[in-house]
Amino acid sequence: MEVTAKIAPSMLSSDFANLASEAQRMLNSGADWLHMDIMDGHFVPNLTIGAPVIESLRKHTKAYLDCHLMVTNPIDYVEPMGKAGASGFTFHVEASKDNWQELIQRIKSLGMRPGVALKPGTPIGDVFPLVEAETPVEMVLVMTVAPGFGGQKFMPEMMDKVRILRKKYPSLDIEVDGGLGPSTIEMAASAGANCVVAGSSVFGAPEPAEVISLLRNSVQKAQQKC
Repeated sequence: MEVTAKIAPSMLSSDFANLASEAQRMLNSGADWLHMDIMDGHFVPNLTIGAPVIESLRKHTKAYLDCHLMVTNPIDYVEPMGKAGASGFTFHVEASKDNWQELIQRIKSLGMRPGVALKPGTPIGDVFPLVEAETPVEMVLVMTVAPGFGGQKFMPEMMDKVRILRKKYPSLDIEVDGGLGPSTIEMAASAGANCVVAGSSVFGAPEPAEVISLLRNSVQKAQQKC
């Protein structure tokens, strides 16, 4: 397997009043990426940050900003997010059935890495055309909770999607998001996930570095068994 472990603390669980220092705290604790949840209050019933906050945070860090767009019209966000300094732009397949090819091309043209996410109720086959396209997405995010809110319970039945993806695309970055922590990471890692988003399990820990290290070690051990 050519993919590497990437641990991405979800900044949705951080202290928003101290976002820059929280981001640095995660990087100091060993985070590879910073996961940013952008929600529009329409695609999901919650409203979070947007391009202005990404732009503000970018001034304080060179970290990879792994942006997950839970929005109804992702194409409208590509230019603002690119200008703001987003590193990755992951859109939802459910919101892009008509224009995903143009969407991927625009994301790449602005120097961002395209990814596609799917809700728990969406069949895994819906993302295959996007991975196999002439201009493909470079990551698939399998939601392991219903998108929109942090702190939800991990859905182990979603691991079948991860297993299917890993078997079909051995070198693809596969991300999991929702309820990931010490008690659930082995299920995700053994299924084939290599990019792990973790919110409350990291931010709520007395020693975030220990949790990040545990998550990474689980992914690496699972990869060695492959």
